[in-house]
Amino acid sequence: MQIHDITTPLRDGFPVWPGHDPLSMTLPQSHETGHGVQLTHLAIGAHTGTHLDAPRHFIRGGGLVTGLDLNVLIGPARVVHYTSAGPIPASFFADLDLPNPTVRVLLRCDHNAGRLHDHETFFEDYAAVSPEAARWLVDHGVKLIGIDYLSIGPFHEGNRDVHLTLLGAETIIVEGLDLRDVEPGEYTLLCLPIAIPADGAPCRAVLLPAGALTS
Repeated sequence: MQIHDITTPLRDGFPVWPGHDPLSMTLPQSHETGHGVQLTHLAIGAHTGTHLDAPRHFIRGGGLVTGLDLNVLIGPARVVHYTSAGPIPASFFADLDLPNPTVRVLLRCDHNAGRLHDHETFFEDYAAVSPEAARWLVDHGVKLIGIDYLSIGPFHEGNRDVHLTLLGAETIIVEGLDLRDVEPGEYTLLCLPIAIPADGAPCRAVLLPAGALTS
């Protein structure tokens, strides 16, 4: 069975949202320093790398990661391919003729490809969902939306509106995916966060063939 690992590996120098603390990995003990074990100390923001947003990220009193429905994080998903730059309009999703509801949608954007792998500087001009498209997704039953850069909303304008629309409808947002080698189509998504009572958490996300978990 083919498994697509769509998690972006973390590394020193991984880009983070402006103003956030950078990822830090240190070795307080290692074999090379004469210890019998290796121990890694990891300092990481909850929204670093491949991660998800829980409602509390933007919604006062909203749910935390530990309260998310795991049934939404596992199941059929549609990967769609966006070839342009700039905010993704609602018409892009409407033209896909997706079934209503389509519970899980993952966005592979040419404009974002490789930006989390080959760069240490945050890329402000990433492709992201427009506020109107966020409303379209909610209205059409999407309960999980994923994208291949560090935010689902545009950096310069509309970011808060996009998050409020999606998280206000309890739509889970997954950011920082690696979809470069994934063809558009139907898959089975498994995306599980660290179980921490926080507004977001790093995830390991994989795609299996469509129907792989059907008993």
